[in-house]
Amino acid sequence: MASAAGQTGQMAGSRTVVLASADTALRERLRQSLTGLRWQVREAGGGAEAIELMERSRPEALLVDSWLPDLEVGEFSGMVRTLYPALDLLRVDGVSDAGTARSPRRNELLHALREAQEEFDRPAAVEPDPAPVARAVVRDIRTAAPTSGLADMVGTSEPMLELGRMIRLVAPRSTTVLIEGETGTGKEVVAKAVHRLSLRAAKSFTVLNCAAIPESLLEAELFGHTRGAFTGAVQSRTGRIEAAHGGTLFLDEIGEMPLALQAKMLRFLEYGELQRVGDNEVMRVDVRVIAATHQELERRSKEGTFRLDLYHRLAVFPVEVPSLRDRLGDIPALVDYFLEGMGREQPRKRLSGPAMTKLMSYAWPGNVRELMHVLERGAILSGESPEIAAEEIRFGRGR
Repeated sequence: MASAAGQTGQMAGSRTVVLASADTALRERLRQSLTGLRWQVREAGGGAEAIELMERSRPEALLVDSWLPDLEVGEFSGMVRTLYPALDLLRVDGVSDAGTARSPRRNELLHALREAQEEFDRPAAVEPDPAPVARAVVRDIRTAAPTSGLADMVGTSEPMLELGRMIRLVAPRSTTVLIEGETGTGKEVVAKAVHRLSLRAAKSFTVLNCAAIPESLLEAELFGHTRGAFTGAVQSRTGRIEAAHGGTLFLDEIGEMPLALQAKMLRFLEYGELQRVGDNEVMRVDVRVIAATHQELERRSKEGTFRLDLYHRLAVFPVEVPSLRDRLGDIPALVDYFLEGMGREQPRKRLSGPAMTKLMSYAWPGNVRELMHVLERGAILSGESPEIAAEEIRFGRGR
């Protein structure tokens, strides 16, 4: 994969601009102005979403507000400068960020910013309050209930706010992260959030579930193999670690890794070196490892079923994902999130009051994944009705 600098240098997104602001009114005004100037506009409500959009569209410019809900603006700007040095980075007040490139069409961007500001500053015809709409919207957002501020991580509970804080602390570094939590809590969602907020965001996010691959094939899957290394190896193959070079490798269910393979994994983590199966050559790779488990690896290491040295190497920065029963107050927001997603493929459903009460009183052994499945089942059982009733909320085998 080409470097981020190389891809942006090709100006693949000429006349494309990303707007990063939590202020929907400001984004709407800027979008109208820029569309009229023949710009392709991509809108983001926060820093993490903006980075995702920039990775996909490779824009010519970025307009960023003075406040973002998920990232400190200075930190966000520094990440953008590193990942996209050919990008023209402007604040919504028209000030350019030091050290960034200048778009040949910057005057058009500044014109759109002036138009938007003039629209906000114009007194309303009927409304007696002369406060600019943009500042009012931002004030409402800043005083609203806090969220984790990360894409796909839904909830305003204390455990989720703390989880979001931990992710933002560790993401910009290359530190190994161990994500711990029960089955169904969303450990892969957390791993993706760490990757998106890291300096490796423009590179690959490679996933390997250690429990899904037979023990006899796991080593070759991780480290790759040469032709003839074992029966059936008719050609050489790149392993997941090598494929993740420059990016992030997510090892799900790391507790299922065989003891014999753990020693080889430990050496890779310590020295950044790997050997393909059947090959004598050692190669160096640059990969950040994020591992996840629902098991108590520290206890298993004391029992001798997991290497203690590997556990300590993985758990440089442990992150605990809360169970759903420890954040029941997030269920209404999660319900809205899942029903909105289902509404993209079928008519949008809503939940009745008694149905919500039923969800709130359940213990959720399967956590967020179980909630998603219960809602999907309820949506099917509700048929043509726009509302999911309490009797259509069924747990396990129809309970």
